[in-house]
Amino acid sequence: MPFIRHESLFSLQELYELEQRHRFEAIFSTVDITPIQRLVSKKSRYGAPVQIDCSSMIYSLIARIVERIPTIKDLVKRLNTDIGFRLDCGFQLSEPIPSEASFSRLVKKISDSSVLQDIHEKLLQSTMAEGFIQDDTISIDATHIEARDQAPEKQDQAKPEPKKRGRKPKHEREAWIKQKQEEEDRKPIYEREIAAQLDESYDILRDCIPLDPQWGIKRNSKGKNVFWYGYKGHLAVGTQSQYILGALLSSGSLNDGKAAIPLLKGIASKHSNYKFKYATLDAGYDYEPIYKQIREAGAQANIAYNRRRESQIEGFDEHFAPTCVREHSYRYDSYDSKYETIKYVRPKECETCPLTHDSLCQKIFKMKITTDLRKYSAPARGSASWKEIAKQRSSVERVNAYLKEFFQLNNVRYRTGKRAKVHFDLVD
Repeated sequence: MPFIRHESLFSLQELYELEQRHRFEAIFSTVDITPIQRLVSKKSRYGAPVQIDCSSMIYSLIARIVERIPTIKDLVKRLNTDIGFRLDCGFQLSEPIPSEASFSRLVKKISDSSVLQDIHEKLLQSTMAEGFIQDDTISIDATHIEARDQAPEKQDQAKPEPKKRGRKPKHEREAWIKQKQEEEDRKPIYEREIAAQLDESYDILRDCIPLDPQWGIKRNSKGKNVFWYGYKGHLAVGTQSQYILGALLSSGSLNDGKAAIPLLKGIASKHSNYKFKYATLDAGYDYEPIYKQIREAGAQANIAYNRRRESQIEGFDEHFAPTCVREHSYRYDSYDSKYETIKYVRPKECETCPLTHDSLCQKIFKMKITTDLRKYSAPARGSASWKEIAKQRSSVERVNAYLKEFFQLNNVRYRTGKRAKVHFDLVD
């Protein structure tokens, strides 16, 4: 049976030119890897010559995140088999591709420094200078990240001695209080109360954060507890631009609220020219020190209230707005920034109420927000303006979803917290 050979519509060269080339050029051009090159470069002219291209290795680690390549082994295989990908990462056809061990040594050197965080901060500064970040509201939240390690076996712990019931005698109480204070002072900063973070600098809070994988617990949308072994990623995000303004990785057991003050201090110290008006967070961050830190930044806190078994105050509704004699809630009217007071006016139901002109029905209420930072903010809790700001809290949840779905945040392949932090910083 005779065969008819069809001529090709395009030549091999034309097909190569039609291929999408320089796919990562836009990404690589915005990232200044000079600090990493300086970190991993040879410090002396003595010794064996360096035969690997560190710049291309760094670019290939970034490309691995973008291309969703799961492991370093698959990355090396892709570099050896895909010529286009190899050239895009900067490797020449004449040079060998580094081994997995070479990539491991590179990650080890990066993990011993804060160079990736410095690059992120410098990139963010240039972005702010160009006017891409003009958000007046930031949102903070945490997301769980499972570790590659297998959780260690649970060890039986000795039962503590039962405490003596009742009030301590007067001559023992002062010594007991002093002993408790000394024990509290000896604890690491993240094991103390959240208020202890207010007096610490951002650099200390960043360097002391625990990184070892631990068991974490959270409550899902169905009200059930979910457990995982690994880490937590804490993000501060601009609600409109969705730029990541601050990022921290911690052990999975760390309370969400203990990462809010370091994130806020990081924005204030590294980007002092950036000012925001509101910070919106969920009920897991309802701690008075966090309100104080947001207030110190010159912003208003928009945090869902966590009652913690508190009973409702008589004469106020669930949003702490005053109520009239017939228990109608007063309406939020305005905020006076000079005196830091929020103004409430009569509810609409009072227009037809027979007690309108009675002395029991007050026309206006003014509340100073410094009376209780948790209860009073501007705009007032429960108002339409407060709810509109609270809706923007979903922006950080979307960013967490993007990072997990498209940039492998849920695919940490390293077995230590320091190396997992390198993956986290590359993703951010």
